Formats: sequence, structure tokens, C-alpha cells
Amino acid sequence: MAEVLLFHHIQGLTDGVTAFADDLRAAGHTVHTPDLFEGRTFDSIEEGFGYAKETGFDAVRARGLAVADELPAELVHAGFSFGVTIAQRLAQTRPGARGALLLESCLPVSEFGTAWPAGVPVQIHGNEKDEFFDEDLPAARELADSTSDAELFVYPGEAHLFSDSSLPAYDAESAGLVKERVLAFLAKL
Repeated sequence: MAEVLLFHHIQGLTDGVTAFADDLRAAGHTVHTPDLFEGRTFDSIEEGFGYAKETGFDAVRARGLAVADELPAELVHAGFSFGVTIAQRLAQTRPGARGALLLESCLPVSEFGTAWPAGVPVQIHGNEKDEFFDEDLPAARELADSTSDAELFVYPGEAHLFSDSSLPAYDAESAGLVKERVLAFLAKL
């Protein structure tokens, strides 16, 4: 079974993120879900963005990096949207990473190195017409094309945070496929 460090999105550690983690736990995986917003959740992306901006994006990301320092190196680094900025950095720069799950976001590999690390499998998931993921899609495709350890899954739809069951954007069908594919990915590690 895998040990996963799962970072929440810009609306905070919502019930939907917790439910996703609980589904992974039910399959036998250990999942850590740090609350980078110190108990705050937000009703909209804009409100969450405002909080992160006021707190400082780097300060919020530093909280996530500090959590990783307290855990074993052999983690699957996972994130939803904003959380991908931390998860991807850890997967690319922290020795011992077992894998990465980039949900609804993907940064260019060049943000954290020259190439995706060899032997670190990665899955990327996002909606094809999501305005946020759309700008990340070229980086996701480039990553997927750069290594046989990468899988890119693009779903029909335009909603951002479609895999969070506690938000209005939730798409049960696509989210079900995300969960199924994530569980298959973790089972191989």
C-alpha cells in the first residue's frame, strides 16, 4: 500500500477533499491531508485566492513543504489544483518520491528542474474546457510526452474542481473515473 501526501485546493480542506482521501484510505492506503489554510474553507475560488494572496502564496506553500519534512521520503505527492504547486515540486525535487498525482493542474516541468525524475510515475487529470486547466494543458501534454511514467487523462467538461464532491462543480461520472484511475495507479506502487 502507498503512503500519500494530499494537498487541498484553493478553497481549503473541504469535505470533498477529505472524502477523496477517505476513499483512498478505505482501499488500504495511508493518506495525510494537511490543512494549509488553518481550518478555513471558502465558498469560491476567488475567496480562497484572496486568502492565499493575503497570507502569501509562498507562506502557504512553505506550510506544505514543512509537513513533507516530517514524513518519510517514500511518498506519493498529490494535490488538487493549487495543491499541485506543492505536490509537483516535492515529486520533482525530493529524493525518494514514489509517485505524483496532479489533479486539475500541472506546471511546466521546468519550474522545478530540467526533466521529470526517472522512475517517478505520475498521473495528471483535468477537464478539457476548464479555464484553469486549459492553460496548464500544454505543460501536462509535454510532461506526458516526456516520459513513459506519465499518464494524462482529460475529461469532457468545463468545471474546475469537478472531483471535489462537496462543491457545485462536482461531476460524479468524471470524478468516479478519476478515483478509479488513482486507485489503480496506487495499487501498482
